[in-house]
Amino acid sequence: MEKPKIIDNTIMIPSSQDFLPDVDVFLEGVLRGLGVDESTIADIAISVSELVNNAIFHGNKTARDKTIKVEINKVNGSVKISVTDEGGGFDLNDVENPIDDDNLLKEVGRGLFIVQSLMDSVDKNTTDTGTTVVITKDI
Repeated sequence: MEKPKIIDNTIMIPSSQDFLPDVDVFLEGVLRGLGVDESTIADIAISVSELVNNAIFHGNKTARDKTIKVEINKVNGSVKISVTDEGGGFDLNDVENPIDDDNLLKEVGRGLFIVQSLMDSVDKNTTDTGTTVVITKDI
């Protein structure tokens, strides 16, 4: 895949930060179409950006032949967004707490903490084909 592919409420991109603006424009457009307020859109956009970056670097190890899929669904009074990579997965419990004294000055490691702070729920599923992180935000 050399460029983003959009089908309905899903965008697929190669594992490259070059395509983060495409994800952002797609995401914001879908959310505005669902009537989501701008403050909530900003929280979701930050969270999805963090998850897509993690999928690119940690999941797919920046292999451009692998893809990231972002899917948006409205479920009752919530928006559910899944970010799927083709990597080996991780354990949410193994992610270090960035506000522990030993981690405060580290330059990395805050992405999932930010996502968990902004979203109403964060769930993860790993299969033999990749990892999906699903975030939910009440709207």
